[in-house]
Amino acid sequence: MAEKDTNAPQNGASQKSSLPKRFYKDVTVADEDGHAAILLDGKPVRTPGKAQLAVPSRALAEAIAEEWRAQGKHIDPATMPLTKLANSAIDGVVGQADAVIDDILAHARSDHLCYRASGPEKLLAAQGQHWDPVIAWAKEVLGAPFNLTEGVVHVAQPDASIEALKGEVEKLDAFGLAAVHVMTTLTGSALLALAVALKRLTPEEAWAAAHVDENFQISQWGEDEEAKARREARKRDFDAAARALELSES
Repeated sequence: MAEKDTNAPQNGASQKSSLPKRFYKDVTVADEDGHAAILLDGKPVRTPGKAQLAVPSRALAEAIAEEWRAQGKHIDPATMPLTKLANSAIDGVVGQADAVIDDILAHARSDHLCYRASGPEKLLAAQGQHWDPVIAWAKEVLGAPFNLTEGVVHVAQPDASIEALKGEVEKLDAFGLAAVHVMTTLTGSALLALAVALKRLTPEEAWAAAHVDENFQISQWGEDEEAKARREARKRDFDAAARALELSES
């Protein structure tokens, strides 16, 4: 058996050493042309695309500033989901809204809520409990009926329904679009993401609805630690997107 290298860094130490060191002391928020900008020692924060990190509301800017203040000796992007979302909105949505909307609508055409299990009854009941009210809301309030199917074979959705969703999504600003896009990709459901944005569901209700199938499998077979960690990371990003939506309106 080979001897253990006692000089090799442990995983945690290795990961931390690869992170950039904190280079600033003070984090403040300043008004910049109708937006709220985050400053480090009086200097603007830049996105990966070199744009200024500035957001629509003071409340959202303060929440992002708190992420920067909370950093220790190193800056860990994994602990800064609001900053990540703001960077995505500024670099990836501003000027590219049509492409983001198209991707959200592509998810709507194969929305997770439209694909139902054939059994067992307990799973079918859980899907109906969490998903049917959202399908009914889309039809009755948004004017967007959706077709349901059993299994995973693709079912086409009415073009008029997709257009109705497009009309709602187009009302969102860049930060709203970024948030809805994140929630859509994390849940596989544009309907759930839009239900949160339009306050039909709370974020917790939407997250629970998105994981009906997964929760059923966990109840039957348990959950391994790696899968749990991945789910927690996705939940952190989902919660940040929902929080950004709320704070953008403050």
